[in-house]
Amino acid sequence: MAPEMNDGETHPGRRPAPPAAADAAAETEPAAAPAPQPGPGADAGAEVPGVDAGVEALPVPEADADADAGTPAAPGAEGPDEADGPDEADGPDEADGPDEADGPDEADGEDPDAKTPSLPGSHAGPGTTPAPDAPGVDPRVAAVRRVGAAGRRWRAVQLGACAALLAVAMTAGAVAVGALRDGGGRAVATSAAVSPGLLAGGNLDAGVTSLQAHLRTQPRDFGSWATLGLAYVEQARTQGDPSRYPQARKAFDTSLALRADNDQALAGLAALAAARHDFRGALADADRALEQNPYNERALCSRVDALVELGRYDEASEAAGTADARRPGIPVFTRYAYVHELRGDVTTARRVLTQALDAATGPGDIAYVATQLGQLAWNQGDYPTALAHYARALAVDDGYLPALEGRARAQAASGRREEAVKGLEAVVARYPLPGPLVALGELYEARGAAGDAARARDQYALVDAWTALARANGVDVDLDTALAAADHGDRAAALRAARAEWARRRTVHTADALAWALHVNGHDTEALGYARQATATGYRNAGFLYHLGMIERATGHTADARAHLTAALELNPGFSPLGARTARSALTALTAPPTQTAPRTAEGGR
Repeated sequence: MAPEMNDGETHPGRRPAPPAAADAAAETEPAAAPAPQPGPGADAGAEVPGVDAGVEALPVPEADADADAGTPAAPGAEGPDEADGPDEADGPDEADGPDEADGPDEADGEDPDAKTPSLPGSHAGPGTTPAPDAPGVDPRVAAVRRVGAAGRRWRAVQLGACAALLAVAMTAGAVAVGALRDGGGRAVATSAAVSPGLLAGGNLDAGVTSLQAHLRTQPRDFGSWATLGLAYVEQARTQGDPSRYPQARKAFDTSLALRADNDQALAGLAALAAARHDFRGALADADRALEQNPYNERALCSRVDALVELGRYDEASEAAGTADARRPGIPVFTRYAYVHELRGDVTTARRVLTQALDAATGPGDIAYVATQLGQLAWNQGDYPTALAHYARALAVDDGYLPALEGRARAQAASGRREEAVKGLEAVVARYPLPGPLVALGELYEARGAAGDAARARDQYALVDAWTALARANGVDVDLDTALAAADHGDRAAALRAARAEWARRRTVHTADALAWALHVNGHDTEALGYARQATATGYRNAGFLYHLGMIERATGHTADARAHLTAALELNPGFSPLGARTARSALTALTAPPTQTAPRTAEGGR
C-alpha cells in the first residue's frame, strides 16, 4: 500500500491547495491597511515581444473535428493553433493538450521552463506536447493522456453555459474598471472583474476559454495574464496533466514583461513552483510578491505551503498567523487548520475548518472546505461524518474530484467496496492522478475477483506514466516515486527517490517515505529513526503508525510494534485496503501466545 502519496494532489492526510481562482489577479486590500501601490509598469508605447503581434495573428478558429470521435484528439497536433497567443478555439482543451499559443510568442526565444522537448509528430517549439501516438512518444505518457482526456469529455456541455457567464462577468467588470482598450498601448488590468468562483471547480475550463478570448482583444492586460497562468496551474493539478505548467510559466512571464513589479504574477510564480514541488523556489517567489504587496493573499498562502513542505513547521505556524492577521479568509483558514493538524491538534483544525465552512458562500469554497472536513474526519476513522461532509461538497459541485475520491475511500473503509471501486473508476477515468490510481489498484488487489490482479497492475502502470509526464514538465516527483514504487514497483528505485527527496526537504511525509523505502529494502535499523521522526510532531496518521509498527516488529521492538499497530487500527481501521489487512495479520502474530512445549517425561519423551 502507499498511503500519503504527496503528489500535490488529493489523498488522505495531505491537504491540497484550494482551487486557483482569480484572487491573485484581483487583490482587494483592506481599507485599514492598504497595500503599497505598484510602481510604474511598462512604458506607454513599449512593445512586449510575443504579446500584441502574437495575439492578433491568430487564425480564425475552426470547429473541433474530433468532437464526436471516440478517440480523443492528439495533444499538440492541431496545426495552426499552436503558434502564437491565447487559443480561443480549443476551449477547455479537454482533448487537445496544452496550447502553445497561450504564452508569449514562441518565436521570441525558448522558454527555459518548458521541459518537454520537441518530438516527431508535434509542432516545433519548447513545451509542445506531442500527439499520443506520434513516433518517439513514451506509450505510458500517451496512455495517461488518453485516459484523462476521454474521461473529461463528458463535461464539455456543462462548461458551455459557464463560459457565457464568465464572459458576462468580465464584460460587466470592464465597464466598472474602465474601457478594455486604453488607446495608448499601456499595460492595463481588468481581471479584477473576473469572479473567483467562475475559475474554480467545474467552471475552470470555461474560465480559461474566456480569459483566452479576452486576451485576444486586450493582450496588454497583465492581470489577466497572471490569472490565466493560475488557471493553467489549477488545470494541471486537477486534471492530471503537468504539461500545462510550461504554459503557466509563459503566461506569468508575459504578465511580468508588461508590469515587472506586479505582485499577482509573482504570487502566481510561487504557486507554480509549489505545484512543481520546488518549495524553495516557491518560498523565494512568495517573498518577492510580498515585498510588492504584503497583503497578497495567494503569496501569503504560498509562503505557508512552502514552509510546511520544507518541514519548517514552526515558521509555517508563524506565517499562518501573519496571513490570518493580514488577510483572514477561507484560503488562510484552511492552511491554519492544516498547520495545527500536523502538530496533532485535531480539535483546533476541526474548529477552524467548521468556521470556514460556515463563512463559505460560493460553490467552490463550500466544496473545498467541506472536503477538507471530510478528509480530517476520515483520518480519524469517523467515516459517517466524512461521508456527510463529502455529500455536502458534491451537492454544490457533483464533479469535484477530491470529494469524489474521498467519498470512495470512506466507502471502502465502511465495507462498501463495490461502491468504492465504481467511484474510483469514475475518478481515474477523468483524472488519472497517482493518489486515486494507487487507491483503486489496492482495492482491486483486496477484492481479488477474476481479472483484478491485471486491473491493479494497469493502475500502477498509469502511475508510472503520470510520473514520466510530470518529470518531463519540471515536476519533482521523487516522493511520488518512492511511495508508489516501495509497494508496487521497483524497490531500489523507491529508495533512491526517497533519499533524494529527503536531501531536498525534511517533512514528516518525506521521513515516512524514506523509512518505508528503507524497510522494504531490508534496512530496518536505519529505517527506524526516520519512522520515529515521521510521528514526532504528533500528527495523527494511521499510515505513519502502521509503517512505524512494522519497522519496530522487524527490529525486534515487539512491545512498541504491538502498541503502534494497535494505534493505527484504532485511529483509522480502513486507512488502506492492503495496509490494514497486513497490520491485522502482524498484530495477530505479535499477540499470539507462544507455542507451549510439553514437559519431558522421566524417560525423555514428551
